[in-house]
Amino acid sequence: MNPCRTVRPRLFNFSNSYSELPERFYARLRPTSVAKPGLIKVNRKLAEELCLDPDMLESNAGVAVLAGNSIPDGAVPLAMAYAGHQFGGWVPQLGDGRAILLGEVIDQNGVRRDVQLKGSGPTPFSRMGDGRAWLGPVMREYLVSEAMHALGIPSTRSLAAVATGEPVQRERVYPGAVLTRVAKGHIRVGTFQYFLARNDIEALRLLADYTIARLHPDAFNSENPILGLLERVVDGQARLVAAWMGAGFIHGVMNTDNVSLACETIDFGPCAFMDNFHPHKVFSSIDHAGRYAFSNQPSVCHWNLAQFATTLLPILGLGKEDAIKVATDAVNQFEDRFTEAWLTVFRRKLGLAVNKNNESLISGFLKLLAESEADFTVAFRRLTELTATGGKGDDAFVAYLGGNHAARDWLSAWRQRLGQDRRPASFRQRVMNSYNPALIPRNHLIEQAIDEAVAGNFQLFHDLDRAWTAPYSDHPQSDRFTLPPTQEEVVCRTFCGT
Repeated sequence: MNPCRTVRPRLFNFSNSYSELPERFYARLRPTSVAKPGLIKVNRKLAEELCLDPDMLESNAGVAVLAGNSIPDGAVPLAMAYAGHQFGGWVPQLGDGRAILLGEVIDQNGVRRDVQLKGSGPTPFSRMGDGRAWLGPVMREYLVSEAMHALGIPSTRSLAAVATGEPVQRERVYPGAVLTRVAKGHIRVGTFQYFLARNDIEALRLLADYTIARLHPDAFNSENPILGLLERVVDGQARLVAAWMGAGFIHGVMNTDNVSLACETIDFGPCAFMDNFHPHKVFSSIDHAGRYAFSNQPSVCHWNLAQFATTLLPILGLGKEDAIKVATDAVNQFEDRFTEAWLTVFRRKLGLAVNKNNESLISGFLKLLAESEADFTVAFRRLTELTATGGKGDDAFVAYLGGNHAARDWLSAWRQRLGQDRRPASFRQRVMNSYNPALIPRNHLIEQAIDEAVAGNFQLFHDLDRAWTAPYSDHPQSDRFTLPPTQEEVVCRTFCGT
């Protein structure tokens, strides 16, 4: 039975669980009201998935809730406590500094989802921040998170964006906004680190039991459920980062407080999708040493998972040496899990049938992309077109990759490998088209949409949102959305919303 058919028609049908944990897990408080809330966008399709009425969300009463001016029935607003390693440096207390969890809803598939306001005012964890968000980061997260979902990459979602009618001071004054974010859960590696730092073993046990029950219930079937939790997070994060790599995505701020135990992409601050491919590409304006460069993401994820494992040592129910050994073994599964997922992602992008002896072919293509400074997305999409041409177009593609012998040799080796696959070329092309998007969230288009919105024009924002919901389809009427930036349009740096 679809649970949406049984809920009562009201703004939110909350069914809260995190607020039932002890109060040292969070701070209860209301969002700070704003001066003049105005609706920018309600994600109507997501609202329906969450058993919500989009018309009610778009009403004055709904906008008041989405802006933080009104608390709906059943909500238990709170800011979650957590800690974290930020760029490798330990910070014992972070927490939701500008976000408030309104509550939880059960979606049409019976999955519990958090509904959180981001930019809703200061909390006890704000560390002297204003707790607000300006329009740019709200639009970026809305567009990129929804595009990630459309690409098939696990991600938090965006339910709504609302203007506040108030100024926000950053390097200059910007219009303020609030994002309504939806996630399978907001529990992070940093949430566990928060309680380990306080030697609160009881809280670690409660948090682990809650996390397993909510996010990884099959871990209860493991001989050691806590170890089972670790193993499932290692596997989920390996597959998530492999998916990022396959899309040319750079998270930009892979701190432990941004590692979701739901294994979803979370926190779209200084993130970006690559245009011209380079394995060491960095966009974040605050990542001066390149810690979170594209090629470093797997090793950083491995490191973050080791920090998570450390928090579980006191509750594994084993002696110290045995606990360290089994946790280390579990974390060290990451490399094999990631490699397997990475090979699967790129094998599909190259149209190869099986995960066998493909690594050199994949690495060779990425090397050609880097040397020729080819556009990552365009190159894979053009390669897809060659699968059904019988060699026509090969010369143009070789020229695109630099026009040298290495490019021609690689293309010959690729065609030889495809010849070993008995699948029809038309079938292979359909498969490749489903893994090589025509559209990604281009940085220059996001920046243009933000600039226009700041000036009061949201048309490009809405156009991009519509286009990016179908990233694997050709869009002949929207060629500008598929094209790489011109030299004048290239975005070299992205910025954190705070």
